[in-house]
Amino acid sequence: MSVSGSAEDKQVATEQVASDRIWTIPNVLSFLRLIGVPFFFALIWTSHDVAAVVLLAVASLTDLLDGRIARRFNQISKLGEMLDPAADRLYIFATVLGLAVRGIIPWWLLVVLAGRDVMMACLLTVLKPRGFTSLPVNFIGKAATFCLLYALPLILLGAGSWVISPAANVIGWAFAIWGAFLYWWAGLMYVGQTLQVARTMPKLRSRAV
Repeated sequence: MSVSGSAEDKQVATEQVASDRIWTIPNVLSFLRLIGVPFFFALIWTSHDVAAVVLLAVASLTDLLDGRIARRFNQISKLGEMLDPAADRLYIFATVLGLAVRGIIPWWLLVVLAGRDVMMACLLTVLKPRGFTSLPVNFIGKAATFCLLYALPLILLGAGSWVISPAANVIGWAFAIWGAFLYWWAGLMYVGQTLQVARTMPKLRSRAV
């Protein structure tokens, strides 16, 4: 169950021109997905694991729908390009934080994943003065998100006492280790892209008030 939409939809979508529109159907779906993050965290915090997994599945469906709608009805927007990966990262962070607090996963995994996102936030200090709010999502980054968004619910189910728990725990940790590795690999690729932008593009001049 992945909160991330299909790679094909995202690839075709990026070929269309992003507009400045805010109130589009894909953006509304992204807003609803973001609103679900604190409820998702609360479910994990209070050990309502099945409900948390169901909510994540619903969020996955809305993410799939917003990508398809945006592509087919030409509703690609700059806001949507920021909201979609932001929702993915927030669901990952909420899951990791909740599982770490409950002692299901070690705190070092939270540090590893959060450290990568802090690095990405630092890149914005170089990109924003040159007119960028984000960088195009690469395949490694999508693969990392896919792995992590499968890994964490499986680890959550693996902590239970169900018949599938032992298998879910093993598969979940396999996805988690690969996901964390790919997450940083993609992050280092973004660092390289940012350095290229810094070398080739001058800062935009601020308009006088």
